[in-house]
Amino acid sequence: MPPRTLASLAQSLSVATDVQGALKALADALAELDRFAQLAWVRFDARRTLMRERLMATPQRVEQVVLDTTLDHLPGRERGAITAGGQFVDFGSASDENARLFALSAPAEGGILAVRGLRFDGALTSLLVLYEPRKIFGTRTAERFAPAAALFELAHSRFLEREAREEAVQALEGFTQRLHGEYEKRLTALEGKLLAVSGEHRVGADPARVVALERELAAALEEARRHRKKTDAVEATVGAAVEQLEIAHVELHRRGEQLRERTRTLYLIDRVLTLDNTADDPRQLADGLLALVGDDMQSHRCSLLLRAPEDGYLYIAAAKGIAPNITEGARVKIGHGVSGKVAATREPILVQDVAEAGGHPLLRDEYFTSGSFISFPLVYHDELVGVVNLTNRTRQGVFVDEDVERVRLLSLVIALVASRARLAERLVGTLSAA
Repeated sequence: MPPRTLASLAQSLSVATDVQGALKALADALAELDRFAQLAWVRFDARRTLMRERLMATPQRVEQVVLDTTLDHLPGRERGAITAGGQFVDFGSASDENARLFALSAPAEGGILAVRGLRFDGALTSLLVLYEPRKIFGTRTAERFAPAAALFELAHSRFLEREAREEAVQALEGFTQRLHGEYEKRLTALEGKLLAVSGEHRVGADPARVVALERELAAALEEARRHRKKTDAVEATVGAAVEQLEIAHVELHRRGEQLRERTRTLYLIDRVLTLDNTADDPRQLADGLLALVGDDMQSHRCSLLLRAPEDGYLYIAAAKGIAPNITEGARVKIGHGVSGKVAATREPILVQDVAEAGGHPLLRDEYFTSGSFISFPLVYHDELVGVVNLTNRTRQGVFVDEDVERVRLLSLVIALVASRARLAERLVGTLSAA
C-alpha cells in the first residue's frame, strides 16, 4: 500500500468525528489502490440480527440505503467467519449473488465480494464490505487493503466507545432526575399534610390522626433514604463503568500506536526491498539498509558494520551521526568494543541507562548523548554478516525489550539483502580505511 495513503489515513481517522467521516477517509485510501472497487459500511442490529442500513462511500460523498435484511441470508460458513470478525471473508464464486444483499452493483466482468465483521465489546456491530472487479493478474485489492481496514476498525471502536459512554451518562442523569422529582413531590405532599395536622392540632385534632400521619412521614423519609442509597449505588456503578471505558480507550490508543508502528515497519521493509531490486550503487544500498532500521527506531545516531576482507575484522559500511574522527571504512576488530563483542558472541546488547552502561566504551564518546543503545548482530544462514548499532533515540529516549524484537526483524531483512547483494565485497572497494 502506498506510504502516503497509510500515513494520511491514520491522520484522517484520528481527527474524524463520526463513522461517515472515517468512511470517507477510508474511501480515499481505497481509491489509491483500486478506483473501481466499491466500499460500504453496514450497521448491524444484534438484537434483531438485521443489517439495518448501508453507507456506501466514495472520496466525494457517502450514500445511505436502508437494507433491513437478516444476516441469515448469507451462506453459513461465510456468516460464521464474518461474525467472528478480524479479517475479510471472501465469497468467491458466490460474490455477485451476495453483493445484491448489500445493494451493490456488479462490475461488467463480475466482481469479488469480501466482508469483514467489526466487533465491539464481544458482539458484532457492523460490517465493512469491499466489492472489487475480478482480475486475471495481480494481487487482490482486499489483501492490499487489509492494513487500512484494520486502522478503520480501531477508529470505529473509538466511536462506539464514545457513544456507550454518552449513553451511560445520559441514562444516569435521566434516572437521577426522575428519582429526585419523585422525592421532591412526595416531600411536598408530606409537608402539606404536616401543616394541615399542625393546624388541626392547634384546634384539637384527633391524636390518633396525628400519630398515623407521623408514622406515614417516617415511612416516607425511610423510603427516600433507600432511594438515595439506590441512587448512590447506581452512580457508583456507572462511574466504575465510565472508568472501565476510559481504561479501554487508553488500551485502544496503545494498540493503535502499535499498529501504526508495525505499518511503518512494513513500509520501510518494502522500501528497502524495492531499493535492493533497483539500486546498482552499493553505497546507496548500504545507506538504505541503515535508514531502514535507523528511521524505524528513530535513532539520531546509528551505524552498519559488515565483514571486512581481513579475517577477524568488521568495517563501517554506513553511518549517521558518528564522531567526525571516525570515517566509513574504518576497521573494528571482532571481540573488541561493543560491536566487536556482539560480532564475536552473536548476541545482541541492550543498555537502558547510564549506570548499567558504565562499562561500555560507547559512553566514553563525547558524541554519545544517550545512556541507552542497542547493538545487534546480522546473521544469515549461520554466517556473520555484520552488526548494526542504534543510539540517541528521538522521542522516548530509552530502548526497551520490545525494541530489540523489532530490531531482530529488521536485522533479518538487512542480513538477507546484504548477503544476496554481496554488499560487503562490493562496497569495501569504494571506501577508504581509516
